[in-house]
Amino acid sequence: MTHTPHPTDLVLHRASHTLEVAFESGERFQLPCEYLRTHSPSAEVQGHHPSQRVLVAGKRHVNIDAIEPVGNYGVLLRFDDGHATGIFAWGTLYELGRDYEKNWQSYLEGLEANGMRREP
Repeated sequence: MTHTPHPTDLVLHRASHTLEVAFESGERFQLPCEYLRTHSPSAEVQGHHPSQRVLVAGKRHVNIDAIEPVGNYGVLLRFDDGHATGIFAWGTLYELGRDYEKNWQSYLEGLEANGMRREP
């Protein structure tokens, strides 16, 4: 059984549209709100099967309005575009931080391939 990383700090930097997450391992990630919104674990974005994943565009300036704890396992991020259905489990936040470069590059390539933009 693998250990689920737990955060030691969670700070929203509204001016820079970034969520800073530190984990007990000492790792610290600066996650852009746009990245979190476009990679939300919600069914609206992920679908119910990998083939149903939705490429979300036009979120370059999105921010987080609120962070709400969900039990002892994660947080609900309420975005200022009204999206508030994805629960970010601690393991999900850790993976999003760890895999940021790869995920972000894949997202940008997907936008380009589909003629979509980051701007609203």
